[in-house]
Amino acid sequence: MAWSYGRTWWHLCLSLLLCVFICQAPGVNLLPGEKINYNLVHSWADKLGMELFHLGDFITRRKEVQESFKEAKVVSRNGASIVDSMAKEIEMMMDLKVSAVRRIMDTAENTALSHQNDMADKMFSYYNAKEMLEPNDPIPPIPTPAPDMDKDIGEPLIYVQPKVLELTPRPEFHNTAVNFSVSSVHVPVNVFDRASDVIKAIQWSENLDQIFRDNYKNDPTLSWQFFGSSTGFMRQFPASKWKKDVPVDLYDCRLRSWYMEAATSPKDIVILMDGSGSMLGQRLDIAKHVVNTILDTLGTNDFVNIFTFDKEVNSVVGCFEDTLIQANLGNIRELKEGIESFKPKLIANYTAALTRAFEILEETKSSSRGAQCNQAIMIIGDGAPENNRAVFELHNWRDPPYKPVRVFTYLIGKEVANWDDIRWMACENQGYYVHLSDTAEVREMVLNYIPVMARPLVLGRHDHPVIWTQVYADIEDTKLSDYLWDIKQCEEQKADVLEYWQVQDRMLHPKEMARRAYRRTKESWNQPVDSNVYQFMTTVSMPIYDRRENANITEEVLINEALWELQTRETRIANILGVAGTDVPINEIKKLLSPFMLGVNGYAFIVTNNGYVLFHPDFRPIFQGYILKPAYNSVDMIEVELLDDDRPPRDFNPVLMTIRDSIINQSTGSKWMLVKNHFDEMKRVARIKRQYYWTAIKNTPFTLVISYPEQYGVSRMDIRAEQEIHRINIKGTNIRSFFDGKRWKIHPDWLFCKHSNRTFRTPETELMFFLERMSEPGWHWPASRSAMPPEHAAAMFSNNSSTGRYPSINDKESYYCDRQLMQALVFDARVTEWFSKNTSFNSKDDKGTSASSPIAVLMGLLPRNEFKQRFGVTVAFLATHSGLTRWHEFHSNMPEEPGVGETFSQHNKRAIDEIWYKRAVDQHFIREESFVYSVPFDAGESNSEILVTASHAIFHNEGGKSAPAAVVGFQFQHSALYKLFHNITGNACAVDDKDCYILDNNGYVIISSRQHETGRFFGEVNGAIMKRLVEEKVYKRVIVYDYQAVCFDSKNDNNASNTLLSPLYHVMRLGKWLLHTALWYIVQLVHWTPGVSAYSEMYLDMNGTEPEPEHDDNSQVKNTAWLRYLTLHRTRLKSCDMQRELYTLYNEKDNVVYNMTAHACERPFVVLPIPFSNLILLVIDQLCPRDPNLVLTVNPQKINYHFAVNESLACYKHAREFNRVRPQSCISRHANESGIKLCGRSCSIYANLTLILLCHILSRWL
Repeated sequence: MAWSYGRTWWHLCLSLLLCVFICQAPGVNLLPGEKINYNLVHSWADKLGMELFHLGDFITRRKEVQESFKEAKVVSRNGASIVDSMAKEIEMMMDLKVSAVRRIMDTAENTALSHQNDMADKMFSYYNAKEMLEPNDPIPPIPTPAPDMDKDIGEPLIYVQPKVLELTPRPEFHNTAVNFSVSSVHVPVNVFDRASDVIKAIQWSENLDQIFRDNYKNDPTLSWQFFGSSTGFMRQFPASKWKKDVPVDLYDCRLRSWYMEAATSPKDIVILMDGSGSMLGQRLDIAKHVVNTILDTLGTNDFVNIFTFDKEVNSVVGCFEDTLIQANLGNIRELKEGIESFKPKLIANYTAALTRAFEILEETKSSSRGAQCNQAIMIIGDGAPENNRAVFELHNWRDPPYKPVRVFTYLIGKEVANWDDIRWMACENQGYYVHLSDTAEVREMVLNYIPVMARPLVLGRHDHPVIWTQVYADIEDTKLSDYLWDIKQCEEQKADVLEYWQVQDRMLHPKEMARRAYRRTKESWNQPVDSNVYQFMTTVSMPIYDRRENANITEEVLINEALWELQTRETRIANILGVAGTDVPINEIKKLLSPFMLGVNGYAFIVTNNGYVLFHPDFRPIFQGYILKPAYNSVDMIEVELLDDDRPPRDFNPVLMTIRDSIINQSTGSKWMLVKNHFDEMKRVARIKRQYYWTAIKNTPFTLVISYPEQYGVSRMDIRAEQEIHRINIKGTNIRSFFDGKRWKIHPDWLFCKHSNRTFRTPETELMFFLERMSEPGWHWPASRSAMPPEHAAAMFSNNSSTGRYPSINDKESYYCDRQLMQALVFDARVTEWFSKNTSFNSKDDKGTSASSPIAVLMGLLPRNEFKQRFGVTVAFLATHSGLTRWHEFHSNMPEEPGVGETFSQHNKRAIDEIWYKRAVDQHFIREESFVYSVPFDAGESNSEILVTASHAIFHNEGGKSAPAAVVGFQFQHSALYKLFHNITGNACAVDDKDCYILDNNGYVIISSRQHETGRFFGEVNGAIMKRLVEEKVYKRVIVYDYQAVCFDSKNDNNASNTLLSPLYHVMRLGKWLLHTALWYIVQLVHWTPGVSAYSEMYLDMNGTEPEPEHDDNSQVKNTAWLRYLTLHRTRLKSCDMQRELYTLYNEKDNVVYNMTAHACERPFVVLPIPFSNLILLVIDQLCPRDPNLVLTVNPQKINYHFAVNESLACYKHAREFNRVRPQSCISRHANESGIKLCGRSCSIYANLTLILLCHILSRWL
């Protein structure tokens, strides 16, 4: 009864209050003939804005929060000092990694030398990463009966029982199960681990385990350490099992950038592919495999081009003619696609091809383009008619004994002629010759060129270049992206077939087809910035040399025309043993960047010598949630820093280009720029002025850049001396008490305190551990996050005996704490401790009831369950600049309902990095006393309860300076907001002639009479009115370019070989027809199967009545129309540029458009801002006609550059290539290299003379 009385009293009060507002609104009475009353709409907007603001004011207690920070001070932010400090931290950390790799290198060279006379033990047992077992794993049975010989290698089969090792998951290795006692060995599928040279290297390299362990003990922040052998295997520490979630193990350490770039200096390569008519069938397949493998060995510091030659010499990609292109992923992919479509034609002109190659290399060097280091020509063919000595004398032998261009030759085919001339080309030009007769041996044979190009490095002995790689995705191969995309298409195909079984011809309805196509296209726009699918990293590596100068080799020697003999001789060598390296995860670098110091909407990024970003907040390497983009790691900094200058796509501002040049040249500087920052899945945009500071990270090819907004980034919060942690402890206050309860979180990605030898279940647990340590006597703050490398410390302290030994990380201290961040966090926790406590609705002493407005008083008088029912508030929250998030839940009843706070904290614990935090701070400068409201995109399409998020920024002012201290907010049910809006407008928006919308500052629907429109972009709901809003300057259109987009080109299923000569092509076409026919009959049979028929009827009962059958004379065509869904329309991934047209409100407070009334159908709407918010109220006359085909969308649209025939985006970018800085290390020659005579084995396959003659005739006349 009391509850009923209270409810009646509340209705009466609310009605009286509504009357007061309406009566105070001028001109409420409708004018004759006026359908939309401006004054009435104005009163609605004012009423709604006021009620929402008072609700937020009451729920968040924002005044009390602002008062809590009055003890803090505001100081200026010094960007130059911040970037310099961060760069030094990163430099020290990277020096530690280089130190560890150097010790691995030195140990490996000494160990290999001391074990040079050891015999290979083919029964040697080691921890094979793909075969080793854990204690509880079943032991695989010994294969029986075992054959006597392995036919592939001609040796007895060897079986060694897999070793057993206990593994433990460790969070610092991404929860991979590892063992820190030993290392494990990965052997590629194309390498036989029992071959003498392989097993011998596995044996001696096991001695590296001790240095691996010592390195990790000295620096527990080390990630994976490894030794990649030139024989193909990789030894990795700590030991772990190789993941087996891919169908084929494509990994070969010798094809990874960290190996290739360390093993050879940068190189310019021209690949010449024989285009004669004899290069058909298997020969063509082998040749293409060779080309693709060569391309796989190149990195971003290399330059390459491919030419095919018959009578003419042509580039496989037309727009790359007469030049070398950077070997980044995008260009390599373009070359691979070009070679895939190549078809041999006429006689090969080797002289013209070689001349063209030398001219290109000479022009590249003289114009200071390309790598400006090593140069090589790689010839792939089935035999040369002559050795072209005159060409080499003219271009390569001008300055003997130095030969600037190496020549590598690949002879293709089982039965070949003219092998001696093609071998001579390689041997006389410091190259290497191989003969290939099967695709299985291609990779191993192609990789022979690496040790040859490494000879100058090895002969130098003491110079070990330190290599830092571009960002890459751990052990993933880019070929896997194409595989995953094919699997994705197959899954979609399967889903279509299953759906057709259920709904039959409904599937062919145009609306249904459009819906399905839109859903799949929308999936491709999913480009998460943060993803745990891949571990992105850079790697530091160093070459390992064989210190022997001479060695005995055994090779086949041609005695006479038909006799080969094995001979052993001592010869001069310069062999590379492999490469040592260690990974540096990108997330670990980010933790050194102190995002707390940069503040909200501030960020840092690193740029390489090529201008590519190592990481950046807009670096989006993944699409569809789990597939790597084709060119994911070659994103230039000017492609992610978008200037607000309204230039067309790829017409980059000269100011930005100048800044880029300064950055890649590792200068120090700063600059203000107006930029467009997109966020929230690229569906919102902010136009702001930012300050940039940059400086070099010494001894690396990297430059660090930081940026923060001018408007609120120049100042930051700081604590006073009396508020420091040690002074609080002296007073006897327990700082752990500031973190009581469970309603708080800290930013999971920030480094508050980190223990080197311990792991914790959650960041909060780790924080509490350190807070306890800080309360103990003897606590001191670490001076630096990273210890000094041992060799640096030895050099520094050897000259000062009084200083003593500089300790390692373990000796010095096993933890690090960010002092400034921890001080700010404890301060924030102390002054906001009261926030997480449940709000009392009846006690006037509680801070939550201090609001003085009548609505706030009524709210405070409501019982808790009545409050929850009326306003739908689920949670109130507070996030501070130090990364602390607090919240408290609102429950229907006094007993707590589990789940609300947990759900909020799981998705909203990143404080200043949350979207609602960033938007609230931006909104502060539009209207200080306001909340930002948002709903999830396309929220109306889901059946779950929609939550509205409201947030408000708290700024602290002192001495004329202002800085963001925190953001408060709350979440409430969308249904409650709709009811509030309906109560204010009555039935005026429910009639057929009017539509009422509440839109946010980016044009997304917050309220609509049709719930399914909630969260949609208004231009897709009513494009005509949205267009008018843009024309009348309510919204401004802002074009944002996406230079990291992925498109889908039609994929040609035909084999690249000449299909006219391939009967398999016609067999495939026949098989495809048979498959389609069989599928058609299967579906028809299933359709008449009783069980399936019953299921179909049940499905129709649940989803509506079955439409009446249409009578069509062409029934057979209709019955087979569904076959299009059973034909896999394969596409391939392709990098492309897209643009989005985003929208933002004009910020002028006195915008004249808000004073304009509706005028019949000339202006069939009234639009007004909703006070104290980021919202506008839009009322539309629905009786006025509009064009339903006019749609404005924020979805990405492909940019049409109007390419010429056979041109692509890669061509467009190549014509507008940017400056780059070459790596400092280049070792391309050595005076003693001419003494090395190893250049590949002679061709030992002797062909039938008749076949040779036939091949010769074919090569001349086909």
